[in-house]
Amino acid sequence: MNYDYDLIIIGSGPAGFSAAMQSTKFGKKVLLVEADEKHLGGAWINAGTVPSKALREAAASIHKYNLLFSENDNKKVYHRYKMSELLRFKDKVVNYENSEVKRNLIKNEVHTARGFGKLSDPHTVEVADHLGKVKKYSSRYILVATGSTAQKPTTFEIDNKIVVDNQSLVTMSHVPRRLVIIGGGVNAIEYATIFAALGTKVNMLSSREDYLPFLDSEIKTELNRMLERHRLIIHTGVHVDGVALNPLRNCTEVKFHDIETKEPRVIETEQVIHFGIRMPNSTGLGLEELGIKTDEKGYVEVNDHYQTSVESVYAAGDIVGFPGLASASFTQGRIACRHMVGKDDIKLTGAHPFGIYSIPEISSIGITEDEAKATGVNYAIGRAYYKELTKSSVSNTDIGILKLIIDPESMLLLGVHIIGESACDIIHIGQSMMKNKVPVNYLIDNILNYPTFSEAYRVAAFNAINRVNKSGLKYKQENS
Repeated sequence: MNYDYDLIIIGSGPAGFSAAMQSTKFGKKVLLVEADEKHLGGAWINAGTVPSKALREAAASIHKYNLLFSENDNKKVYHRYKMSELLRFKDKVVNYENSEVKRNLIKNEVHTARGFGKLSDPHTVEVADHLGKVKKYSSRYILVATGSTAQKPTTFEIDNKIVVDNQSLVTMSHVPRRLVIIGGGVNAIEYATIFAALGTKVNMLSSREDYLPFLDSEIKTELNRMLERHRLIIHTGVHVDGVALNPLRNCTEVKFHDIETKEPRVIETEQVIHFGIRMPNSTGLGLEELGIKTDEKGYVEVNDHYQTSVESVYAAGDIVGFPGLASASFTQGRIACRHMVGKDDIKLTGAHPFGIYSIPEISSIGITEDEAKATGVNYAIGRAYYKELTKSSVSNTDIGILKLIIDPESMLLLGVHIIGESACDIIHIGQSMMKNKVPVNYLIDNILNYPTFSEAYRVAAFNAINRVNKSGLKYKQENS
């Protein structure tokens, strides 16, 4: 049968974009369908990863400057810098990334269609544009990469002025003196530390009993120390009852109560940011009509190749659930396209790193010490504190730990956990060693640039080896 395209992709986020790029390398004819009338790149470029990281970079630079040069200046950061200056930098980054996506699609001859895409059969996509006109396109394969959307609050309204969400917060008019962040996930922590670094007094409200429970407990302790330093307060196990203006006090009040004790509380604030639980954009796509399996939350069920229960239809990115990271989505889209052409040599299995772009950054791969204890794994620990590093001294930062979890017999890495500057970059050293089964003696038998934050690996490796030797376990060093 003759099709219009070899592949139709619904959604131009990281999974969709990488799938388009990979397919054109195989000489395939590709159509990319995007519902946003103005922008490509989805939330990845326009409302999520890119703008948030641009704001984070601006805030981190300001914070670092103030640490280095503003000891005798009593002015708060929000007096010195305007939100418009940070947003101008954010807009510059977003505009550049948008132009790069467009340039790459044109360069690789990827066709685009603006409108809402829906599967009408296993090889056909209907695209309804913004004027209501519907066109049909056929394809040998279809990839659904429509991402996810944050749920709206039920006890108050988002007006995009005083109360904003992950999309409208990037248009805030000023750096608030007081801020309430509602949510307990990664995005909430990232923005809480961004604004705290700008001098804002931040209160974070989470319905969960704990925040970021997957972190190694020692990394969590260091994070808590940093939060305390910035006067950032996290209220866990609470339910938000409402957000309203108090005209008598000329401020916004956030009313909430403790879920367990029912004790009511009120916080006065200038602004509120709401981070809802993200849910897959899987409704209205025609998945159910085609018999494509989804779970109770609407996430599409796929195999290791990101193929759905319908052979010609694949799905990748946030719509398939965990891990829900842009970094993983890029690889998922690529794996799906390779499988379409008979190449199933790549699978996203085993440990992979995650990064939290807070100030400071947090990154991790492999098992935590808590998991090692719980499962009875034989392990040893190696630590390096940032305050021990010359790089930390010249960067004027003393917060940070690099922690290695190792097998004391083979001296192979079981996990790496980092909090501190450049954590999301240097985690890849540990990732490479784990993937290639390189023992930690590599870190002490080879030269690392000095001064760098990567040098923390060398310090932690020495610490781990010393601990193993002191415990009476034999360490077999290569070439000894």
